[in-house]
Amino acid sequence: MTTTSISLPDNFIKRVINLLAAVALIIMLVHVVIYLAFGVALIPFPFDYDQAEGFELNNAILLSQGRCAWCNNDVFPFFASGYAPLFHIIMTPFVWIFGTGFWYGRLIIFVATLVTAYAIAFAIRREKIAWWIAALAGMSFLASNFIYHIAPLLRQHLLMVMFETLAIVIIAPAFEHTGWERRKRLLLAFMMLLLAGYTKQLAYSTCIAVAAWVFLRNPRTALMYSFGLGAVAAVIFGYAMVITEGQWWVNIISSNQNEYITEQFTSLLRLFLNLHWALVLLALIYTLHEVYFRRLSIYVVWFIVSFISTIGAGKWGAGDSYFATTLVATCIFAGLMLGQSYHRKFTIGRKWQLNLFLSDYMTIGVLSLFIVYGGTVIKLPTAGLGFGQVADWLGVEPKPAHRYPFYDAADWTVGYAVTGHFPTQADIDAGWAIVERIRETEGYVISEDAGFNIQAGREVVTNAVQLRNLWENGLYDPTALLTMIENQEFGLIIRRGDFFPVPVLVAFDTYYELDETYEMNGFAYQLWIPKTPSGDGAEETTSN
Repeated sequence: MTTTSISLPDNFIKRVINLLAAVALIIMLVHVVIYLAFGVALIPFPFDYDQAEGFELNNAILLSQGRCAWCNNDVFPFFASGYAPLFHIIMTPFVWIFGTGFWYGRLIIFVATLVTAYAIAFAIRREKIAWWIAALAGMSFLASNFIYHIAPLLRQHLLMVMFETLAIVIIAPAFEHTGWERRKRLLLAFMMLLLAGYTKQLAYSTCIAVAAWVFLRNPRTALMYSFGLGAVAAVIFGYAMVITEGQWWVNIISSNQNEYITEQFTSLLRLFLNLHWALVLLALIYTLHEVYFRRLSIYVVWFIVSFISTIGAGKWGAGDSYFATTLVATCIFAGLMLGQSYHRKFTIGRKWQLNLFLSDYMTIGVLSLFIVYGGTVIKLPTAGLGFGQVADWLGVEPKPAHRYPFYDAADWTVGYAVTGHFPTQADIDAGWAIVERIRETEGYVISEDAGFNIQAGREVVTNAVQLRNLWENGLYDPTALLTMIENQEFGLIIRRGDFFPVPVLVAFDTYYELDETYEMNGFAYQLWIPKTPSGDGAEETTSN
């Protein structure tokens, strides 16, 4: 009787754990399928889906032609980039081979997110944790609304996150080895940090985290490798300063001193916690456990430093992408928490290991939080083959504020960054109609989205956000551009979000008039033409 009374509950608990594991895996797999479907739909879209994608592509085009993408904004074509060059350099061979196109830039970022998810799973599997737990943690990264929103976009942030994650995963066990194996891991990790930093400047937080952790383990090693990384980065920086005649500093550093909007940061933080609280709770528990009972791992330092760095999300032009690095660390912690409880390895200090009863119930609790997370990050197209039927079955409807048949649990987004919906044929048709107008236009064309000019084979003129940032920091003189606008040297101006400096917007309104409007991706693209000398002209808007 004694044996029976013990074995039955144990079998029952195992069945519960297996059931919860299956449910969690199925939910995450559904999220991944939706993510993959979005990538397949978006990658071939031939125009800007998100603001500034075309400018990133134009950087690669300029590099492929041996031209400077970080030079003087005061002279025609008034264009420069505010981001580091590695992503654009990676795209350059694609420009040479395939010509201009958005698809390869998006594909690079899409693959980068898959590599990041794999790196998360690898970090957990390396700890001798079951493969399904590693897969669950990796898929949790792809399931996030924040990742879904920004990938696969032709924006470099998630490529930076991939390099950051690889650096952390490579260096994590470095001090468990000696000799060449340790040096190899340190060298590879610091090389990944260099690549991350020259993909996007925000990688500084991971550089700080790695340097701090290595210093705690071995101060001499930290100083030596940090000095090496800094020296290589400085040489590259100095070379860029020389070939751009100092404009590198203006465009890469000074232009990113944007206005700070506290409400934007607090809103994004609330959104991040509302969507990811279940995994963040696991990460916090694991962090406290390491702080009090174990030697600090690189993951804890990374989680803390990256979370602090999310305060940068309050800058004008920033968004939910600033939380992506923290999310990676969160997913790793959640996976480790589940793995240690499932394999009954969770210890308090060096001596006290949780008994089987507590380990099993902790496993049930952790799995339940994964399932809750899967429910809080729901995003689902409500139309289209397959998705429409699923949405009807689940009773999911688009939120009234959303511009497309798409449900998104993320209620709050920043300004223009409304992404996630699948492009439609109507969007594609509107884009080509705008391109045709450009081809028919005599003179230069200013387009707030560069993709139209690129597809029309025209020079990309201006980078609205970059000019605004520089102008607000007193680093851009718009005189030459204003003169060309006053002389009506631009045959067409395409406006969408009016991100230009104020004097430029005033000049647009003074010397140009609205001709027609096209709807694409839920936004109104306004086509403005020169006013006639008498001031008469088409005042009505034609919707297409």
